Amino acid sequence: MYSQAIHLPSQAAPSLAPVRRLDIGLIGPGKVGTALVAQLHAARSRLLPMRLDLRLRAVAASRRMWLDVDDEAMHERHDGAQTWRPTDLDAFAGYVGTDGFPTLIIDCSASDEVASHYAGWLRQGIHVATPNKHAGSGDLARYGAIRGAAHDGRARFRFEATVCAGLPVMQTLRDLLDTGDELVAVDGMLSGTLAWLCNRFDGSAPFSACVREAHALGYTEPDPRDDLSGRDVARKLVIMARESGVPLALDDVEVESLVPASLQSVAPGEFMARMDELDAPLDARLAEARAVDGVLRHVAHLDRAGRASVRLVVLPRDHPFAHTRLTDNIVQFCTRRYRDNPLIVQGPGAGPEVTAAGVFTDILRIAGSLGANVCA
Repeated sequence: MYSQAIHLPSQAAPSLAPVRRLDIGLIGPGKVGTALVAQLHAARSRLLPMRLDLRLRAVAASRRMWLDVDDEAMHERHDGAQTWRPTDLDAFAGYVGTDGFPTLIIDCSASDEVASHYAGWLRQGIHVATPNKHAGSGDLARYGAIRGAAHDGRARFRFEATVCAGLPVMQTLRDLLDTGDELVAVDGMLSGTLAWLCNRFDGSAPFSACVREAHALGYTEPDPRDDLSGRDVARKLVIMARESGVPLALDDVEVESLVPASLQSVAPGEFMARMDELDAPLDARLAEARAVDGVLRHVAHLDRAGRASVRLVVLPRDHPFAHTRLTDNIVQFCTRRYRDNPLIVQGPGAGPEVTAAGVFTDILRIAGSLGANVCA
């Protein structure tokens, strides 16, 4: 009888994964940018145990930029940053990447000029995340250059919040296509402002009164024509079309403006004074809807052939779009898999907090692609 010693391999104490640091430069410290900075600050203690260090390095506004940002000072007041100088976006990006860590530029502006820098940054390996719609819906050649630069520079270009703020619309579309599904059509109420107006306009008050109410509540742009023209909705539809492989240009979208031709070019103050000229056409549209027991909704539509439209339509009362609330956005994906029962994404699609959350999701996805232990 004998005994045999069993030798188990010694196990070293588990080592912690290295901290993944991502250096960030923020362009556009307005409402969305400020909300994002607050969210980044609040998440810091939660992300560090995940071995992720999101380091805010610099902030740029339209005329001046702050470098050597002290995090705590920045979170309290961006004017408290240590150094400021006239804005130079290339110098700004260069500074953010000075320490040699992966670099991310977040563009929370609405500037076409900022978007013109994306391709150069991406080609240098600088990641870009943005709610700015100009790159995704602007010049098609520039869009192609941005996509090519991201590939060449092995950098990520993320823009979830360009469509429906924090709702996972673009990610849902990407997931459908990446898993081999085929898009048949996409329909959406893509403007929180126009959704609210459609819900509010029931004939008890003139349409112009509803617009004035929305304006007073801060639901519209300073000039409500920016919402009523449908142009911003068209931009969002173009972004979705391009993501699905349709090379759509903004001028390819058939857009119905709710602003009469007589008011399209007048000064903002004159438009506000003459807004009752909106009422007769909208009263007629409401009567048209009621004649068939339907509802008015502002809908963007794209089909598989690339036909795109943005218009006010009459829908039956049992349509999913007839039951939205307040400023809800809703997007309906009809695909090969979801042809009989379309996939719907719905929820608040406007506001600084939810838009910033959409950008934050993009940041975490970029960090995850770099090896950070985060789920997004």
